[in-house]
Amino acid sequence: MLRRPRRNRKSAAIRSAIAETHIGVQHMIMPLFLVTGTGIKEQIPSLPMAYRWSMDTLLEEIGECLNLGIDKFMIFPAIPEELKDKTATYSHDPDNFYLEAATKIKEKYPQACLISDVAMDPYSSDGHDGLVKDGKILNDETLPILAKMAVAQAKAGFDMIGPSDMMDGRVVAIRMALDDAGFTDTSIMSYTAKYASALYGPFRDALDSAPKAGDKKTYQMDPSNVNEAIIEAQLDVEEGADFIMIKPALHYLDVIRELKTTFDVPTVAYHVSGECAMLYAACENGWLDREKMVPETLLSIRRAGADLVITYFAKEFAQSLK
Repeated sequence: MLRRPRRNRKSAAIRSAIAETHIGVQHMIMPLFLVTGTGIKEQIPSLPMAYRWSMDTLLEEIGECLNLGIDKFMIFPAIPEELKDKTATYSHDPDNFYLEAATKIKEKYPQACLISDVAMDPYSSDGHDGLVKDGKILNDETLPILAKMAVAQAKAGFDMIGPSDMMDGRVVAIRMALDDAGFTDTSIMSYTAKYASALYGPFRDALDSAPKAGDKKTYQMDPSNVNEAIIEAQLDVEEGADFIMIKPALHYLDVIRELKTTFDVPTVAYHVSGECAMLYAACENGWLDREKMVPETLLSIRRAGADLVITYFAKEFAQSLK
């Protein structure tokens, strides 16, 4: 045999020299859940590797992550029910604790890259990403609310705006609002292909943000479709998105590959709560080896084409590299 592929696998030195895909802390985005109060570090039962943090403990956690080399953070607020209304007014209130947190984090850790969440559902009494009227989610009427929310977040110090709502036209509405307010350097990481997945349960537990009625299938994408993701990505890029995102990750590796090879923009994948919870549970039961499975899982998402990976295992992965 003239060709023996095993010759290139015979030692760790050779395997590492020709590895096609690499993954490190620079590829990680750490998602964090913020709550009101002080001294809070509350484990999420359905997502045990993640916690709800108050402002003081969140600052400590970000400091630890920065020391491990993680410098990108996506922050999600758990809004008390009494602060919610139909038009998500609290989302752009100057006294919003989420906005105050961003300012404090940037003051203490200016090197941290903060990524926001733009959607109505954390602040909406209806629990939907858009404005609800007579049981219907209104698209165009939602856009000014999202734009106002994005500008408030940019003012607070967020480096990157993350519209997760899946309303048509929201990227250009946010881009124009940011530019008009003087935030031309604030980036947009668009949730481009956000599928109507059954894998978001632990996330909704963490934030108590499930819809009060109905579901999100009229705006989140049908899991059957790939061509639709290409349409969404084309629109987002044309409207000014700096990064495009696919969510979930493992169940949609084909979509990650399709968008990465079609569009010349940084591509992000969200290793979502349900995917992480399943892996955690299998390892806790002794069915899988966690030390081996976490890096293999994250590597597979990178190999599919993701430039960055949002995962609840980011800190654990960074610690393993140390």
